[in-house]
Formats: sequence, structure tokens, C-alpha cells
Amino acid sequence: MSHSSNLYERTLGERVVHALSFEILAVLISAPALAWLLDKPLAHMGALTLMFSSIAMLWNMQFNWLFDRAQRRLGFERGWWARLSHALLFELGLIGILVPLAAWWLSISLVEAFFLDIGLILFFLPYTMAFNWAYDRLFMSRREPVAT
Repeated sequence: MSHSSNLYERTLGERVVHALSFEILAVLISAPALAWLLDKPLAHMGALTLMFSSIAMLWNMQFNWLFDRAQRRLGFERGWWARLSHALLFELGLIGILVPLAAWWLSISLVEAFFLDIGLILFFLPYTMAFNWAYDRLFMSRREPVAT
């Protein structure tokens, strides 16, 4: 196993910090933007984004653990293609859960909720890639490798 792949074996505490920081920043950006775009009260959209965030945070921790296992098993580096795959697979996993929730919360059809989710994906795909790249550069590159 290479030195660089060992850097991505995160502890539970590191996973929690990663997920919380990702979600807090996402809520601070998306709640006001959605309230403005959908002409809904900020509190209503804030509650929805907090529900989305809670679901996404749990999925984030689980998905990143699976991604780390895949990296150890397959031995790939975390370059641009790996980050693109990571972001796409993560977002696809959320669609099945978040679309029905959005339809119910906003009293819209599943099709409308799906298109809303596509709009969110268009935001979250580059956000996810940028956040994880920055997180890796700022925090993961400074930690000691995990002993194998």
C-alpha cells in the first residue's frame, strides 16, 4: 500500500469533523439561496436544508468509509477522476431519499422535486469536489500516515 493511500484512512473523529464542516457550510450557502430562488420563507427552507443535511451527513460518513475501502482495495490515487467519481456516486445515492422528502415538504410532485434535486446537484457536484479537494490539501496532507 502506498504512503498516499494511508493518508486517507480516517478515524471516526476525522470523519465526523469532515462531515460536519461539509454540511454546515452547505446549509449556510443553500438555505438562503433556495429561499430566494423558490420564494419560500427562510425558516421553511432552512428546515428542509437541515433535514437534507442530516441525511447527507450520515450518507457522507458511510459513503466516504466505503470510498476509502475501495481505494485501499483498488489502489487508485485521489486525482481529478477519482474526485469526480466520488462526487457523482455520492449525489446519486442521495436522489432516492431526498426527492420524496422535498416533494412532501414543498407540496410538489416527484417530478418537480427531481428537477429541484438536479438543480441542487448542479450546485453540490462542484461544491463536493472543491470542498474535498480543499479538505485533503489543508488537513489530510499534514497528518501522519496510518501504520499498516
